[in-house]
Amino acid sequence: MAQPHPASANGASGVEQHNGTPAFSPLYQQIKGLLLGSLQAGEWKPGESIPSEMDLAGRYRVSQGTVRKAIDELAAENLVVRRQGKGTFVSTHSEQQSSFRFLRLTPDAGPMKNPAAPQRHIIDCRRARATAEVARALLMKPGDGVLHLRRVLSFSNTPTILEDIWLPGPYFRGLTAERLAADERPMYGMFEAEFNVHMVRAEEKIRAVLPDAEQRRLLNLDGTQMPLLSVERVAFTYNDLPMELRRGLYRTDAHHYSNVLS
Repeated sequence: MAQPHPASANGASGVEQHNGTPAFSPLYQQIKGLLLGSLQAGEWKPGESIPSEMDLAGRYRVSQGTVRKAIDELAAENLVVRRQGKGTFVSTHSEQQSSFRFLRLTPDAGPMKNPAAPQRHIIDCRRARATAEVARALLMKPGDGVLHLRRVLSFSNTPTILEDIWLPGPYFRGLTAERLAADERPMYGMFEAEFNVHMVRAEEKIRAVLPDAEQRRLLNLDGTQMPLLSVERVAFTYNDLPMELRRGLYRTDAHHYSNVLS
């Protein structure tokens, strides 16, 4: 199939008008958009290599430098991973180095070189109707079908994180508590492999809260008024489409939330 030519010869393309003034998109940004479209369509699966810069330059009829700049931006956004001497690969949550990409809880004793995966206990997984708040976060309509999941993550057999997760129902047909419990892969890795949903970035809100009686019970805090760290996350797939609302309550008596800012 012939590929669309991304731009005119001058290296930019008018895409819209504002008060009679054309807006221009740099050529490498247009190539990045085409690559994103291929990623979203599943042309290259998570963990698979994408074509070489030379092949992509021929495909889109642009220079290798233009393709390289587009791929550089995708790599900076963790959408692809460059491997010296091997090529460029679609990033995946199934790899060990990516399994904790969105989990920033670190033991007070210091980060481990090869952290063990937490023990997972699925409490509930059921179909529900989106509340106004959930619908707003997931760009849905109130009453649309969602999947509501509740689970506890434990470290060294100590319940540490209580999570409520909402997923847009149409994308996760067939997902059940039994299926989640039986699958040993990271959840986002399972989403990639089984549902073709790849989480590429997330936005978080963090605050300190006091747990209610049920939350204390699930985290083995009965009789203790320990404040918890509340982390609300919206995770997005390609083209900034929200695919998950997650609310986690974190125990911080032996862990802390760690992040690197740059």
